[in-house]
Amino acid sequence: MRPRTMERKLSCSVAAGKTSAVPDGNSNSGIRTENLNLTGLIPLITPFALKRKLAASAKVLENIARARMEIGNIIAGDDHRMIVVAGPCSIHDPAEALEYAGRLARLREELADDLLILMRVYFEKPRTTVGWKGLISDPRMDGSFEIAYGLRTARNLLLKISSMGVPAAAEMLDPIVPQYTADLISWAAIGARTTESQIHRQMASGLSMPVGFKNSTDGNIQVAVDAMESARHPHSFLGINEEGHVAIVRTRGNLSGNVILRGSSSGPNYGVRWIREACRRMSASGLRPAVMVDCSHGNSGKRYEAQERVWNNVLSQRIDGNGAIIGMLLESNLLEGGQKVAEYPGKLRYGISITDECVCWNTTERLLRETARLLGKQRSSKKGIRESN
Repeated sequence: MRPRTMERKLSCSVAAGKTSAVPDGNSNSGIRTENLNLTGLIPLITPFALKRKLAASAKVLENIARARMEIGNIIAGDDHRMIVVAGPCSIHDPAEALEYAGRLARLREELADDLLILMRVYFEKPRTTVGWKGLISDPRMDGSFEIAYGLRTARNLLLKISSMGVPAAAEMLDPIVPQYTADLISWAAIGARTTESQIHRQMASGLSMPVGFKNSTDGNIQVAVDAMESARHPHSFLGINEEGHVAIVRTRGNLSGNVILRGSSSGPNYGVRWIREACRRMSASGLRPAVMVDCSHGNSGKRYEAQERVWNNVLSQRIDGNGAIIGMLLESNLLEGGQKVAEYPGKLRYGISITDECVCWNTTERLLRETARLLGKQRSSKKGIRESN
């Protein structure tokens, strides 16, 4: 005689098969064993079709390709400049993002001799449990999850920012999204929660831009080093092509990568010993040491005012001769601080982050100008020494 629990499970499966709108390939059997927790499968525009509707100009693509090459040269040690990834923790208002990009464009051109400035244009937000997942997933911030609209909005915004001459940096979270946006990204990050994921390492091996790998949320640096090493090798895995068909993806490996130190749940890791340890681990794996420091997250305790302390400390290490420090990330917006969507329903304050706290534009501009001045002074000093010899 069958246990009653099994009878209940079979009964539930049959009932679910009768009421669900999701198709079941085995529905003729009367017992349903798939899609029991799905409420719908909504067709989506193909990557090819969206890219035709929102196509990049030759000039935009040229700028993106140049930025990727320059970033790769810095990672390889062939360019003296330092990479700066500055921008909102997450993009939630395209108007705010465009205003920020316009300001950054002017500063980027002015400081180009010593800084390679990219805008942080993050559309996807990983969550430990639940929360707003970013502009692509929930562009209206109301739980409607209009992902098709989110993809169009994200691509359109990337086109506009790129047309200003500002290279975009983004975290790659969902492995399907790059088919819609990656042609407009100059540098990508794999986040602390996904660096150990085989899927994301495989994806990174096929991306066309340099990729940074963050240490895990518990502070494990080796995870990022292993991810960087894995992504350098060819992989084969399941994905989709530009027509939206399931495909076997074969990659050749991505040789342009770096480690990102972002602190951890137990404290910061931007100090001298941490950066030295990251470099040691990369060297031990046969990788050229290339470290970026995230001034936010665990390194600042998610307090916006602490980012400046992190920035100045890392800059001092760079000026003191640690050329393995190739760049920094700064969470920055038009105005400082943060706000929660739930606290301001329908009336969010303009220019303020809705996820992690950010420094304001005035602080950002001051930090970047002072950094370029100090790096320029160091560069001139080295040039004078070489000429005197």
